[in-house]
Amino acid sequence: MSLSLARLRPQRQSAAGPVDPDAAVQLVDVTKTYRSGGGSVAALSSVSLRVPRAKFLAVMGRSGSGKSTLLHCAAGLDVPTSGSVAIGGTEVSRLSETERTLVRRARVGFVFQSYNLVPSLTIEHNITLPLRLAGSPVDHAWLESVVEHVGLSDHLQRMPSELSGGQQQRAAIARALAAGPDVIFADEPTGALDLQTATDVLSLLRDLTSSLSQTVVMVTHDPMAAAWADDTVVMADGRIDQVLREPDAATLAAVLGGYHS
Repeated sequence: MSLSLARLRPQRQSAAGPVDPDAAVQLVDVTKTYRSGGGSVAALSSVSLRVPRAKFLAVMGRSGSGKSTLLHCAAGLDVPTSGSVAIGGTEVSRLSETERTLVRRARVGFVFQSYNLVPSLTIEHNITLPLRLAGSPVDHAWLESVVEHVGLSDHLQRMPSELSGGQQQRAAIARALAAGPDVIFADEPTGALDLQTATDVLSLLRDLTSSLSQTVVMVTHDPMAAAWADDTVVMADGRIDQVLREPDAATLAAVLGGYHS
């Protein structure tokens, strides 16, 4: 039986509380536990988070703090043990895997540290690949706008190996934007880049919120990267320990240094 997003209309109420249709992403009392030996370990413990539209949020924390699990649950890649997750007004935490895949394809973009471009495809085909896999038509006017915005208009027929690391990451950002998602999740997007190239990529992510009203949620361990965001969530022991409003890099470095590895 075929499924469509028409079946997945925004849900105003869930078992864990009301869904906010004005939030790009919303987590309510999310807990995620994993089996470990004869017991269980809580990677997330009663985490609640609301990310408004057109905002840039950074998520920081030491290794094991829960930031990666937060991203996976918030993006609909993993299902919380309890609590609810909504993307663009649709609760995804109680959907089937097939339904969550449909929501991710239409409403979520991903940018990874390693770019994840297909080496045998041109940049243009890499950018449009998620749309073609979903069987969605390519909006050529939007695609042209996106490609121009990320500065790759003259590189569409090149192969990934012909581009620098920074250009490949720009292609990955264009790919994430192609479907016009509610939110882009960026996982350590500058981890493989030199300082100047990383600055260029972060400036682009920052610009997406103002010029395209795009919501960006970025997981990073780098205080200098997080300083580009509007707000920064600091994770510790599976919980949101602090929320910092427009902090600078020095403040973030000091905060992160206060946690033991």
